[in-house]
Amino acid sequence: MNRNILNLRQLTVLLILCTAFLGGIIPAFAQQGGKKITGQVIDENKEPMIGVSILIVGTSTGTVTDFDGNYTLNVPQGSKELQFSYVGYETKIVALPTSGSVLNVQMKSDSQVLSDVVVIGYGTQRKSDLTGSVTNVSSKDFNMGLVSSPEQLINGKISGVQIMSNSGSPTAGSTIRVRGGASLNASNDPLIVLDGVPLEQGGISGNDGNFLSLINPNDIESMTILKDASSTAIYGSRASNGVILITTKKGTSDKLQITFSTTNSIQTRTKLADMLSYDQFVNTIRTQGTSAQQALLGTARTNWNDEIYQNAFGTDNNLSVSGKIAKNWPFRVSVIITKAVCYTLIMRNAIREALC
Repeated sequence: MNRNILNLRQLTVLLILCTAFLGGIIPAFAQQGGKKITGQVIDENKEPMIGVSILIVGTSTGTVTDFDGNYTLNVPQGSKELQFSYVGYETKIVALPTSGSVLNVQMKSDSQVLSDVVVIGYGTQRKSDLTGSVTNVSSKDFNMGLVSSPEQLINGKISGVQIMSNSGSPTAGSTIRVRGGASLNASNDPLIVLDGVPLEQGGISGNDGNFLSLINPNDIESMTILKDASSTAIYGSRASNGVILITTKKGTSDKLQITFSTTNSIQTRTKLADMLSYDQFVNTIRTQGTSAQQALLGTARTNWNDEIYQNAFGTDNNLSVSGKIAKNWPFRVSVIITKAVCYTLIMRNAIREALC
């Protein structure tokens, strides 16, 4: 019984000491002029940022933002600035408000850091952390001019990747080889992945030869090439010839954005093969040709080079509308209009217009 009474007395004394200690600390903090700072941290799209590090400049005291981007921090007297930092964003140092206790901050993305982040099939990763051979080409590094197919955007931009046009047809496509061919009988074409969806040869009905021609080059944000065999761990044996990851543009702003671009060109012949003139051709047939060949000679003096190779005016117009319907509902719609018109001088000095 005496031991229980003694323990109770000790507990009472301990509670009294704790109360006295806390009662002295709180008034001391108030006497030092400290105050509580609250606020919210948002990004460029005015979305709350989770886990932003907030540090009192000159001290090791700090906190982080919660799921709604809000924070609370007790700032002692003499503190003048707070430091806000987050991966992929510029570190920001903001002065404490002279009046009031609310400090809201908007962070700005760091383009230098974001340029080192690439898509690798199962997420994003920094270039410095990659162990495989990966090359990323963004829209600012694409080939400019009249581009009819996406693979022409990176032609000559990546070492070890060969892109050869199959023919002059706009929809003929190109032969793409990543580090050369690896098979004598099977296909050597790389795997194309569009926004995470693998596209295989013959997978799109009605366009077995070149499904890349269905993609508007102006809708592409970046293209990433996975060259080595490590990509087979993601996509299997289909990736044995390499993988081309295509990321398209998306709406990023709450405000409606309208973008229009146009490219105009004039195409003309620069040089022709040295050929026989009309008189030389007729003389050759009459002296060395057979009777059947001589019977085919007429009186027309048509220059078929002039008839076939005509001056052409081309225009490529792109209109896109992008934005966000709600916080997590981005959208982007684009329309492309391409037209080429040929002009040639015919009889009676009339101008003939025809679609090329």
